Amino acid sequence: MANRHLSRSVVLQSLFEWDFRGCHDEQIKEIITRVSQEFAPGMGDFSFIEDLSTHVLAKKPDLDKIIEKAAPDWPLDKISVIDRNILRMGLYELLFADRAEVPAKVAINEAIELAKSFGGENSGKFINGVLGSVYKELGEPGKDSAPKKKKRIEDVPYEKMLIQNLGGAVVYARHEGEIYMAFVHDIFGHWTLSKGKIPEGDVREGTVKKVKEEMGLDVTIKEDLGNNEYIASDPEKGKIRKQVHYFLAESNFDEIKLAQKPGLDDGKWFKLADILELNFYNDIVPIVTKAVTLLSQSK
Repeated sequence: MANRHLSRSVVLQSLFEWDFRGCHDEQIKEIITRVSQEFAPGMGDFSFIEDLSTHVLAKKPDLDKIIEKAAPDWPLDKISVIDRNILRMGLYELLFADRAEVPAKVAINEAIELAKSFGGENSGKFINGVLGSVYKELGEPGKDSAPKKKKRIEDVPYEKMLIQNLGGAVVYARHEGEIYMAFVHDIFGHWTLSKGKIPEGDVREGTVKKVKEEMGLDVTIKEDLGNNEYIASDPEKGKIRKQVHYFLAESNFDEIKLAQKPGLDDGKWFKLADILELNFYNDIVPIVTKAVTLLSQSK
C-alpha cells in the first residue's frame, strides 16, 4: 500500500509538470519516466503509475466538468495546478476505478494526503470538500461497510458471464405542435436515457415502472428500439453483461420529477431540433438517432 501512495505521488508530480508546461498528452510517458527515476528509483513495477496517469488524461474532459459542477465558485483555471490535478486523480479513482481495488474512502483519503503533502495551507480542506460532495451524490458508497479482505474474482469467458436485464426508454411528448424528448442528466456531464434493472416479468411493464420511478412520468410503449449491451464489473460477482432493452415511449408533457437517485442531478424536456446539441454517451447515440428518425417520420 505504501508503494501505491508513492505511485500516486509520482503521477501527481508528472501531471503537474504536464499541466504547468502545457504539454501534449503523448508527452506524459516521457515525463513519468523521468519523474519516476528521480523520486521512485527503487520501484520495480510502474504499471500502476502508467495506468493511472493514462486513464486520468483520457477522462480529463469528464473529470473537469465534474470539478466545475462540484466547485461552482472556483473556475478551473483559478484552481492551483496542484489542486486541480489532485482532484482529477481523486475523482478518477472515486468514479471510475475498480472499487474492489480502490474503495471510495481510500480514493478520498489518498487525495487529501497528497493535498497536505504537495498543496497549500487550505488544499486539504478544499480537496475534501469537493470530493466529499461528489461522494454524497453517489450515495456515500461503503460508508457503513466493515473492512473486508479482498476477494479475488476469477475472470470468466464472455459467454459464461452473468447477464443482468435492464429496460430503458426514449421518452417523448407532443406539446403545442412540437415534439419533445425527456432525458436525465448524470454527474459525469452526460444526458442519458431513463433505465433500470428488470429483475423478472415482462420487460415492457418493467420499463414503464422504471421510467415512472426515475422521472415521475406515466408512459406508453410505442416502439421497440432494440438492445444494447455493455460489460460492468461487480466487486462480488465479477464482470457482468448488462443487456438493456430500449423502447420508444410516449408521455404527456408533464413536469419531470427526478428521483433522488445517486449519480443523477437533472431531468429536462428538449425539443426534437435541439437533441443534436446534447452530450450523450456514444453507446446510446444510435438508440436516440433511431427514435428521432421514427418521430420525424410521424410528424
